[in-house]
Amino acid sequence: MDVSTLSNSNISFQLQAQRVEKFLLHTNEPFNFTATPSQPQYYEYIFPEGINSVIVKVTSPLAFPCTVISIQDILCPVYDLDNNVEFIGMYQTMTEKAAITVQKKDFPRSSFFVVVVVKTEDEACGGRLHYYPITPEEQPIQGNRSKLLTVTVTPAISSELYVGSVLFCLGVFLSFYLLTFVISCIEQWRQQKKGGLLTAVIGTSPDEKASLLGKAVTPDSVLGSSFEGYSYGSLGNSSNFSSEAITDSMTSGEAAIAEYNCPSRDRPAQRGIGGTPNCNFIVQILGGRPMENVTCRPRHDSQSSVEEDEYDTLADIDSDKNVIRTKKYLCVSDLSRKDKRVLNKKYQIYFWNISTIAVFYALPVVQLVITYQTVVNVTGNQDICYYNFLCAHPLGALSAFNNILSNLGYVMLGLLFLLIILQKDITHRRALIRSDYYALECGIPKHFGLFYAMGTALMMEGLLSACYHVCPNYTNFQFDTSFMYMIAGLCMLKLYQKRHPDINASAYTAYASLAAVIFFSVLGVVFGKDNLVFWIVFSIIHVVATLLLSTQLYYMGRWKLDTGIFRRIIYVVYTDCIRQCSGPTYVDRMVLLVMGNIVNWSLATYGLIMRPSDFASYLLAIGICNLLLYFAFYIIMKLRSGERVKFIPLMCILFTAVVWGFALFFFFQGLSTWQKTPAESREHNRDCILLDFFDHHDVWHFLSSTALFGSFLILLTLDNDLDTVQRDKICVF
Repeated sequence: MDVSTLSNSNISFQLQAQRVEKFLLHTNEPFNFTATPSQPQYYEYIFPEGINSVIVKVTSPLAFPCTVISIQDILCPVYDLDNNVEFIGMYQTMTEKAAITVQKKDFPRSSFFVVVVVKTEDEACGGRLHYYPITPEEQPIQGNRSKLLTVTVTPAISSELYVGSVLFCLGVFLSFYLLTFVISCIEQWRQQKKGGLLTAVIGTSPDEKASLLGKAVTPDSVLGSSFEGYSYGSLGNSSNFSSEAITDSMTSGEAAIAEYNCPSRDRPAQRGIGGTPNCNFIVQILGGRPMENVTCRPRHDSQSSVEEDEYDTLADIDSDKNVIRTKKYLCVSDLSRKDKRVLNKKYQIYFWNISTIAVFYALPVVQLVITYQTVVNVTGNQDICYYNFLCAHPLGALSAFNNILSNLGYVMLGLLFLLIILQKDITHRRALIRSDYYALECGIPKHFGLFYAMGTALMMEGLLSACYHVCPNYTNFQFDTSFMYMIAGLCMLKLYQKRHPDINASAYTAYASLAAVIFFSVLGVVFGKDNLVFWIVFSIIHVVATLLLSTQLYYMGRWKLDTGIFRRIIYVVYTDCIRQCSGPTYVDRMVLLVMGNIVNWSLATYGLIMRPSDFASYLLAIGICNLLLYFAFYIIMKLRSGERVKFIPLMCILFTAVVWGFALFFFFQGLSTWQKTPAESREHNRDCILLDFFDHHDVWHFLSSTALFGSFLILLTLDNDLDTVQRDKICVF
């Protein structure tokens, strides 16, 4: 024992040694004691037989004074002073709670010391600095620095529970694969049954056709659908055609052929077995003569509805765009005029770009979090990472394996979604090869590039969220949110693409915009906290971007941002608001954009006034609010246009809404927060709630991955009711 002093003269002191009666800690037995800065405490724990891992839990009814809990090997001397307790072993600061998982393999003697040191200052735990007088005569007011603590050593989970939890996680998400396979088989069986009925109808006489169909044979009954209610933007139903529209040279049979020609812009044609329209079948049903000299040639992918020889100059093409896109009532056929092959390649770039971004983004992230974990393991400083220490189960070098495992759902469900899209893509390509009329002329145009990008983004969200949870802290929270921005942006783009395939943003523009969002996210995390200048600049950019995007959507891209923009704005305000008060030309679009501006301006005002400390989550909330607003508008307009939501997408909407509700409940439990000090963050820690292995945030991972998968399925199946509706009868909104 060494005793030293800074006094110039000799100092007398007395040394008194007392026997510590209770020095050993026992499993599941709470032990109470008091510690002060001048009287640190340490106790020994010996691993019993059959226990390979324990959790040392320390609690106190008082938040302050700040305390350090250290786990040290049985060595001499014991590092139990404020200035050396961090030299060896594992340690963490504490206010009211602390928990450290200790493994037997790390201690050769199968025992360790639990060291408790009360600090002389509270700054490390988020407390105030004490007043220190300038003159040496005044004494600093330290107050009462004693702290009552309780230590409990409990066994950690067994290796069997690790295996059971992994199998549980795999089983839950593999069940989605099984369910998808069963639904796919049922759908395939229904299609084959429908095809068999069609073949039977084609090969029988008209009377037998009627008996097979179970009703009188009419054009609508044979063609398979009636388009009443889908006359939006069309010239009218064929039943309204007058005889004056048919030339005098045509016979009554030819008139029938003209009215139900195949393929027609008014009605879908019945298909033969080979996939080509069975025109003779239609004419026979209608009582006309067979079409011997009339061929039925559908429009192929290599042909565009806009032929090059229709225009003399580029100005004529641009003028045609102005005519088409500024119509008061638009149909999907007006905005799906470009060559399908060109559009497919355009949207495939989304997938290839996000795959490239994922590789270049993920590799440095993986390297960085491995470095973080290595630093934690080598230094023993458990204040670096913000775990839920009461439910952090280590595996190998990883400190919280359960938080990483729970992200498996994002990866597996993202892969499942990619497989579903691949199957849909292959089926659609086969339909195009056999010139299927419904694939060529009906329904929402099928472009799968954005769906591939969404599935990839979901998988990357799982990977990067797992990387973040290797060592969650202030500096790498961006890893957990980057692909959330991607997913929100891609979902909005996909929703807009459904009815605006020709004018949707290119992959380069979209990813450049998302890169700007992530850039502001980094700036907000680093400089945004209580920085008024940053919030003013960001709010102005937010409002201006909202106005520019609103203008782009309202005019369908038919406007220019140049030096004459202000002159044109003044002219429009004067003519439409001052000279004469006229309503907006596109009422539905205006309603959506007004609501969107109200929401975004409100969010910008909230951010400027409140200046939330978690800027990344605030930015993500902006994206989610805009996505939900646009989705609600889409559903309302879909129903208002006479369309319907079929059973499968309706079930997906209800299921996803319920799952999102439960997911958000678990998300807002707040088991840790890097916005506070590590000691204050541990006050929010809670025990495991699922299988003694997963905590609230793990359940959030399970539910949110399921909800995102369900959201993707909604976008995939939402317009299935339009698969047999011609595009000139599908309205744009």
